[in-house]
Amino acid sequence: MDKDSKDLLNELNRQNKEIENIKDFIQRSFLEVGAGKVTVSKDWLKTIVHDYSFPKENGKTVGDDSFFDLFERFIDTRDIGGVTKTNYRVTKRALERFSIYSGCSITYDTLSSEMIERFVDFLNHEHELISRDENNQRVFTNAKYQKAFESVPESRDPLPRGKNTINGILKELRTFVRWGIKNGYTSNNPFDRYEIGSCVYGTPFYPTIEERDQLYKHNFKNRPQLAVQRDIFIFQCLIGCRVSDLKRLKKTSIIDGAVEYIARKTREGNPVTTKVPLTKTAIEIIERYKDIPGDRLLPFITDQKYNESIKEMCRIAGLNRTVTVLNPTTREEEKRPMWEVASSHMARRCFIGNLYKKYKDPNLIGSLSGHVEGSTAFTRYRDIDDEIKRELVDSLEG
Repeated sequence: MDKDSKDLLNELNRQNKEIENIKDFIQRSFLEVGAGKVTVSKDWLKTIVHDYSFPKENGKTVGDDSFFDLFERFIDTRDIGGVTKTNYRVTKRALERFSIYSGCSITYDTLSSEMIERFVDFLNHEHELISRDENNQRVFTNAKYQKAFESVPESRDPLPRGKNTINGILKELRTFVRWGIKNGYTSNNPFDRYEIGSCVYGTPFYPTIEERDQLYKHNFKNRPQLAVQRDIFIFQCLIGCRVSDLKRLKKTSIIDGAVEYIARKTREGNPVTTKVPLTKTAIEIIERYKDIPGDRLLPFITDQKYNESIKEMCRIAGLNRTVTVLNPTTREEEKRPMWEVASSHMARRCFIGNLYKKYKDPNLIGSLSGHVEGSTAFTRYRDIDDEIKRELVDSLEG
């Protein structure tokens, strides 16, 4: 064999060995991520190959990934719902605008508690940096913010943000920082020196069983599409799952007269299968849509259109009981008709709240709603209402 042929053979052998190494790396990574038991994002393989091509050295990735490149990779590789991904990207864009506007160069190592305080101040006042003129054209208060917004735009102008919203943004940023530490990109955690405030929630409101049935029995013959979304909402009221889990339900999720699913929110921590027996009405709704194409259980639409439909269906069906809600921006109480503040999450509260009135066992009800035992979040879904208080006081009579 001449020299050129030997060189070619050696190169082919080297490439084959490299391909085998890559395959082994992908296979190990696949096993680590759950071996098919957990759904991976469409960008997962791209990320794995990138990690193989640019291995970490001294805790840093060899390559030119910026803080925000890593933020995007963090979002793509997490097993989270579409709405949660959208929320993370909103946080990322706000942080990018802050970086441009303030002139701060943000990296994992430069992020500090003082910088977070400046970021919070930016979040509180960003809506004041932009307005609209008489022709509905954007007007910027200064050139720095104009550059920031035009570089990292939003589909709508920034609105005033409440304390809970800002806390949510900071928690998402904190999760990204912890991911960076876990994956060796940094050892710096500014949240060791910055405490995120507590969220404040209003008294939980939800339809009574009578109001729920009133909605289900309402005739939407002139609004057939609204009738379909009404059925989905009622089904959600009867199984109590989050909307992210509702969308993922398939025909195969129904087993022995119950719906079974692993709550997406708990899958990364301590995944537990939630099993909810189906009522007569729930089975009736499933039967109504058993012939829809594909493996979906119900004909769900987008989150936004679903929430818009819920408000409209509740308005038409007369769910106008006055409820007290907390304004997320001012943190002041407001009185609103229920239909006006209705959303998909109200179905989850309907399930939990009405069960709690009857059985008052948070761990039992939590096993049906996908809450872990002792969850502090559970208290946000039910209210110690006057009826429960009366039963407690009456028990003193013996």
